[in-house]
Amino acid sequence: MQDTSFLYFFLVVFVIFGLTALIKGARIVKQYERGLILRLGKYRSTVGSGLTIIVPFVDNMIPVDMRERVINVMPQKVITKDNVTVEVDAVVYYKVIDPAKSQFEVQNFDYACTTLAQTNLRNLVGDRTLDETLVARDMINTNLRNVLDEATNPWGVKVTRVEVQKIEPPRDITEAMSRQMKAERDKRAAILEAEGVKQSQILQAEGVKQSEILRAEGDAQARVTRANAEAEAIRLVSTAAETY
Repeated sequence: MQDTSFLYFFLVVFVIFGLTALIKGARIVKQYERGLILRLGKYRSTVGSGLTIIVPFVDNMIPVDMRERVINVMPQKVITKDNVTVEVDAVVYYKVIDPAKSQFEVQNFDYACTTLAQTNLRNLVGDRTLDETLVARDMINTNLRNVLDEATNPWGVKVTRVEVQKIEPPRDITEAMSRQMKAERDKRAAILEAEGVKQSQILQAEGVKQSEILRAEGDAQARVTRANAEAEAIRLVSTAAETY
């Protein structure tokens, strides 16, 4: 009887241990994730989405998000080639293409990528004057994306897009640029107005000229008509005199 009780106790313990091991060994990988299986701390394999069974107390699984993500590069002050201090920030879009490398080759990708972006932004803006920087935003985006993509490739990450959001000069420079733009607009408006007046005067002169030409042609035609009429009258009178 005692042996039977001990056997029942052993079976209950075994069942509980088995259920616990099954529960601890069951892992669910979401659709947008990949699971990295580590056995005793060493990378073993990568599994896709769905239910995965690992060895309890021996294996461990690290989920890796494969969706595209974004990093905000905080604003920083950068000196341009013509010694103007501007404030620049950016956003970096990236996605993991190798989940194992993204976990084991870099400790903190967001911090590393942000540092790289800030360093290269300083270099790209520092090689240009303020005017060149303001008009070369697309070129800066492309160059920065290429640099970051090359640098992060060993980490199993693909930089898909980089956008410089703000290039902001000091307030006095901004006000001076606004005054310059207003002056340019006023200048263009004055030129257009002068061109309009010139064209109007030309059209008026052309109208007067055409009117004079038409009047002269009318007078000439009238004189020709009167001369023809007088000649015809003289011919008729002469014919009549010869008849009588």
